[in-house]
This record gives sequence, structure tokens and C-alpha cells, in this order.
Amino acid sequence: MRILDVRLLVLTPLSLTLAAPALAQTASSPPALQVEAGQQGVLVFTPDFFASQQPVTALDMVSRVPGFTVIDGDGSRGFQGSVGNVLVNGSRPASKNDTGSSVLSRTLVAQVDRIELVRGGALGIDMQGFSIVANVITRDQTSRQSIFTGNAVLYEGGNDTYGGTWQFTARNGERTWGFTLSDGFDVNDSNGVGPVMRRDGAGALLRNEAFSNDQKSGGNALRLNYASPFLGGLIDLTARYGVNDYENLTLQSSATVRRESLYQEDGSNGEFGAVFTRPLGSRLSSETRFIHEFSDNDGVSLNRTTLSGIASPEQRFASDSKASETILRGLVRLEQLPRLTWELGGEVAYNMLETEQAFNIGGAPVPLPSASVKVEETRGEIFGKGAWRLGDNLSIESGLRLEGSTISQSGDADSEKTFTFIKPRLLATWTPGAANQIRVRFEREVGQLDFNAFAASAELQNENVLGGNIDLEPEQRWISELAYERRFWGDGVVSVTLRHDEITNAIDVIPLEAGLSAAGNIGDGTLDRLAVNVQAPLDRFRFSGGRISARNTWNHTEVTDPTSGKTRPISNVPKSHAVIVLAQDIKSWNLQWNLAWVPLLGRTSYDPDVQFSWRGRDFLEGWIEYKPSPTLAIRAQVTLWDEYHQTRIAYADRATRPISYIETRNIDPRTFYSLRLRKTF
Repeated sequence: MRILDVRLLVLTPLSLTLAAPALAQTASSPPALQVEAGQQGVLVFTPDFFASQQPVTALDMVSRVPGFTVIDGDGSRGFQGSVGNVLVNGSRPASKNDTGSSVLSRTLVAQVDRIELVRGGALGIDMQGFSIVANVITRDQTSRQSIFTGNAVLYEGGNDTYGGTWQFTARNGERTWGFTLSDGFDVNDSNGVGPVMRRDGAGALLRNEAFSNDQKSGGNALRLNYASPFLGGLIDLTARYGVNDYENLTLQSSATVRRESLYQEDGSNGEFGAVFTRPLGSRLSSETRFIHEFSDNDGVSLNRTTLSGIASPEQRFASDSKASETILRGLVRLEQLPRLTWELGGEVAYNMLETEQAFNIGGAPVPLPSASVKVEETRGEIFGKGAWRLGDNLSIESGLRLEGSTISQSGDADSEKTFTFIKPRLLATWTPGAANQIRVRFEREVGQLDFNAFAASAELQNENVLGGNIDLEPEQRWISELAYERRFWGDGVVSVTLRHDEITNAIDVIPLEAGLSAAGNIGDGTLDRLAVNVQAPLDRFRFSGGRISARNTWNHTEVTDPTSGKTRPISNVPKSHAVIVLAQDIKSWNLQWNLAWVPLLGRTSYDPDVQFSWRGRDFLEGWIEYKPSPTLAIRAQVTLWDEYHQTRIAYADRATRPISYIETRNIDPRTFYSLRLRKTF
């Protein structure tokens, strides 16, 4: 019933706003929304637009741009397609892990001249596959600033965590330098307690145990940034080094049994990035980018079971891995005409993962396929792109990338494969007015392989050990997408996106010999997606400073299961994910509050031997922030949700697939409270 309610909340505002006057200016409408001259697809937001929200950093501003959500990228190998949708002065940060949100979080509001919301593309803007990007334009001025942030997360019955950051930035014209010291931690919103029930295929009770899980993690890092005019252009440098640790404990118990699973990991990581941009003439410019990243991690999984006081042999899975990535990328951009630009460039990259793994039961080694492996990839890509603005309201962006790569594996198994892919892209944007826009995208995407899938892995708490797969090939998708966007009531927006993917070599889980399984290619598949996003101000309904947003994404996927031969969904793609947000700015009190509700969430994975699914409902997150002065912000947040359910259906064999057992976990997650204090100098 809650799913139906969410759809009504989404679709009803949609039907109303389609008939609303375009960008109607009311007494409460922000005054600083403009249209870029000659480009209907580019909306400009000046600092006045955000005045009532009292932002402290540029990230506060960008997070409140109507119709935009910050995406920092997935960090996958390569540069193309792995970075986010935020630019600063027309360029992305010098490294993939110095994300757009990180850069904006250390940029104060006084340094922001304007924010350009680029919808569908604009001349000189590298969209990197996104339909919408935010370009933050800063002022050249002399300044020095520090931002101190303290964080605390307090769990009901769990491990409390504390951390903080110190960000310093100095600017003198085009020259900037600074550092970030961080003591961080991860937040886990699914720690909790509850019963575990296991029944056989006939329904007979096999287990009735109490379940609890908890985790703690931490990390310390130092990042340095420097940017300056150099050799007639501008160079931007960043470097980072950090150490981290993580621990997760899962416990199941009853009067006669105790099952304990422990995972511990510690490691280090670092990076260096440099980007050099330089004009080569009145219409020609270049960009050269170098990135090097590395990491070193050690992990141990332990599984101990005691039954009626008798300990079973301990299971132990240990891994030691080292990884690195090096990228060199360059491009030249030609503005042939005021409405026509070209980009030509190339990228070369080297990636490496070396891992040593061992699994034993009671001290006796258990052989694993691909337990000791070194995976290397050498990849090259050349690309070209043209952006043509046919008029103020119509633009076309087309491009072609040619990628070639060789992936080799050595160690327990030796193999080498070479791949070549042609990746075209076409994006057409029609903006008959600033209030309405239609975007059409057709593109071929080739996924980056997860090198960890070439090696063995384990989830001992779920009684699952995965082998490595030396035959893994990249997943490819032909994507067709149609999007409609309408803006109304000053800063209201509604968008509807339809998408269809034709998938080749879909990656899921395949059966291996000796009862093992691994990530692998399972053939062709499809994805159909409908995404709806509505944001509306509520001033006209006498809710001063209030706003509401509702968004949902519906997915329908199909693929052929490699074990049963039947059609099923693709693993871990949610069928639906809705979020409803109600918020308000109370300027007279220097106060903001926000309440987010996720009515239903979940996903299912399909293993040759086990089907695993989890479902949650009524996830609530509320926060309130008080700003007693322009340099001080105090925020308190509470996160709670009803419960989530995990179900494991295990099969006795892969041929006839009779049910061996069904296990359910009904977890009551711990409520937790977050506190943040931010002070700027």
C-alpha cells in the first residue's frame, strides 16, 4: 500500500505542474535565477539566489540548486565516465578522489561568483556522459580561510564514533594553496539486532537464534592542493596520503549455540594528480592530466561456531592486496565558430591488482581457484567530440571513442585477453524556453571490470566463498534515453526520464566447479527505467520558506539465469526506490530543517546456490541546523527506520534446485544521532 501512496505523491504534483505557468515569478521567488545569454540550456544562479538559505560553503549552494543532485563519480578505472558532475571554473578536480563535493566543501560562499547549471551541454563544457552538470565560477581575490568541522555519531547500543577535519585555503588572484587534515569514519545505518529463523524445505525449524551486528572504522588523511599560473596556462596539483582500518562483528546465539563472524581490515592509500590547461591561441586550448593512485590492504575473516560447548573448526580467510592506477590524458579544444567547438584527445592507462589469499578450516588449507593472482591492464583510448549550437534553443553534441585494452593475469592461472570497442555518443537538447527542455541521448557504454572478481573472496557470515574468474569480459550497453524537464514557480522543477539498455555480456554470478561460484558474464539482458523527480516551493501555500521534493526510479531488468536457464531480474538492481523530502528555511531564526522518508527499499541477488534478498521500510532521516552567525553552524540529525528483512534461500543442488533451507533475519536497526559543528575563520 505504501508503494501506491508514493506513486500518488509523485504523479499528482506532476500532473499539476505540467499545467503550471513557466518560471512564474512570485513575491517569494528567488531573484537571481538567470538564463545564460544565447544559451537557453544554461541557467545561472548568483549568490543572491541562496541568501535566504544562509549557506556557508559552495557545497551548501550547489546542493540547493533546483533539479540538481551532486554526484561524485564511482571512482572506477580510467577518467572518462568515472568522475562526477561538478566542475570548478570549467574543469574537474586534479584527481578522481578529490571529488567535486570535497573541493566545494572547502570553498566559502564569499569566493563564489555564480553557479552555472548546464543542461544538455554547452560549448567548452566536458559533460563526461552526464545530462546535467554544475559549473561553479569563483572570484579571483586575496583571502585566507580555515574551516573546522567536528562530527560525532551516537548509536543506541552501538559503538559511538567521533572525527573532524581542518581545511585551510589561501588565495591570491589565480594562485591558491591549502591542505585538509581529516580524522574520519564510516556511518553504518544497518547495525541492529533481531531473530534469525532457518527452516528446511518442508518448513521444519532448524535454527532459532538471536542476531546482532556492529562495526567500527576510522581513517586519517592529509591532502595538499596547489594551483597557479604556469607557462602561460594554469596548473592544478593535489596529493593525498591516508591510513584506514575497519572491523565488523556479527553474532548469532541461542542457549546451545554461538556463531561469531569477524572481519578486520587495515590499509593505506594515496594519490597524486596534476592538470595543466593552457590557451594555444584565440580559439585553441589544451588540457593535460596525470593521475596516479595506489593502495595496500590486509584483511582477515574469521568464522567460529560453538555447539553445546563444543567448538567446531575455525574458518579463516586472509587476503593481502596491492593496487595502483596511472593515467595520462590530453585533449585540445577548438572553437571553430562561436556556435561550434571540437575536442580531440587520447588517454593511456596502466592498472594493477596483486593479491594473495588463503582459506583454511581448522588450520587445514582449502584450495581456491585464483587465490594468488596479479591482474594488469594496459589501455588506450582516442576520442573526438563536436558540440554544435544550432540556435539559442537547440544544441547537438556527438562523439566517438575508440578503446583498446589488454588484460593479463598471472599467478595461479595465466591468461591474456585483448579487447577493442567503438563507443559512439549522441546528445540532442531542445530548449524552447528556460522553463522547458527535452533531451535525447543515444550512447554505447563499456563497463570497467572489477579486478577483485579475478581473485577469490569470502563472505563467511553468509557461508559463501567465491572463486576467481579469469574469463571475465567487460559488460556493454547500448543506451537510449529521453528526458523532459519543466521549471515552474521560480525554483520548482519536474523531470521525467525514460531509459532503455540493451546489455551484452551482462555481469552477474556464474557457477564454477567444486560447488563454487564467481562473478562472470551471463549473456544478454535488458533494462527499462522510469525516473520521476518533482521539487516544488511551498510559499504560495502559506508555508514560508518550505519546499517539498519527491523522486522515484522504477527499474525492470531481464536476463537468463546461467544455472536454471529461466528469465529473471539482474542481481542487485532495485525495482523501485522512492524518496520524499520536506524542508524549510526559517531565516528570522537562522534555522533550517529537513525531513526525508524512504517508504520502501531493497534488492535481490541470485547465486547458483543461494538467492539473497533484503527489504527495508520507513527509513527516516531528520536534521535541524542553527547558524547563530555567518561563520558558525550547528547541526543535529537523527536517523531511524522500522526494520529490514534478509532472506536466504539455499538450494540443495544445482540441477533440480530443491530448497535446502530458508533463512530469515528480521533486524531492528539501531537509531543513531549525528552532531556536526562547523566554524570558519
